[in-house]
Amino acid sequence: MVVNAHPRPTGRSRAVPVAAAVISVLAMAMCTVGAQSPLSVVLPPLIVGTAVATAVWAVWRSRADRIAYESRLTAWAASEAVLAERLRIAHDLHDIVSHGLGLITVRAAATRHLPKSAEVEAALTDIEDASRHATTELRRMLTVLREPSAASRRAPVENLDDLPGIVHGASLAGLRTRLAVEPLGPVSQGVQVAVCKTVREALSNAARYAGPTDVRVRVHRDETYVVVTVMDSGPSVDGWRASPGAGHGLTGLRERVGSLGGTLSAEHVETGFRLTARIRDDAA
Repeated sequence: MVVNAHPRPTGRSRAVPVAAAVISVLAMAMCTVGAQSPLSVVLPPLIVGTAVATAVWAVWRSRADRIAYESRLTAWAASEAVLAERLRIAHDLHDIVSHGLGLITVRAAATRHLPKSAEVEAALTDIEDASRHATTELRRMLTVLREPSAASRRAPVENLDDLPGIVHGASLAGLRTRLAVEPLGPVSQGVQVAVCKTVREALSNAARYAGPTDVRVRVHRDETYVVVTVMDSGPSVDGWRASPGAGHGLTGLRERVGSLGGTLSAEHVETGFRLTARIRDDAA
């Protein structure tokens, strides 16, 4: 069951009750003044003027409270719409992606008793591990999407401690990876995210274009820059057919690195490919 992150705002205004109370007090004061009292000449016009001013204030205050209420109601409705869309996406992911990954895992595990070569055994193990890992990550993301207050919290971001996990995930896709992270000193959070994005995108490209190959990942500091180098050895399987993506990954990565004052270069090196990101680190 999903509980609303924020209750529906109320539109009550205290202006009218306050004005009614003030006018009641003024009426009682007028009743207590005798006809022969010296105040009988001055007090009635003063009371009437105060009552009129109170009524004008009550009308103005009620309109201001109404405008503020409508603004809060609009913001609340937008928040509810976002939450509903997040839940719809979560349900779609669960019904489509989770089911498919579950079938892959079961199918790979069911073939263990069949006769097969060592290469097929290793491939099936990698498929099973990759699908289990993907299923775990999918469930974690679905939990975030279904959490009503997720939009009001800062989502956890990647940092340099996540690099071994990113590289290990690529090894499940058949890449033979080696990671070398030299002492970097303090690194700003934005640069850490950019480093992780660079490594992830480079490994993904290597898996698509080169297949099961050797990949070296190196992260080091060059004065005020954090340098990320990911280089693969090219296809190691004869007749390997590349599986190009949409081509937006490097474009988005170049924009991210450029926004931090860095540069991104991609070039063919011998039989392989090298991606180098020089990211300016203001924390240095």
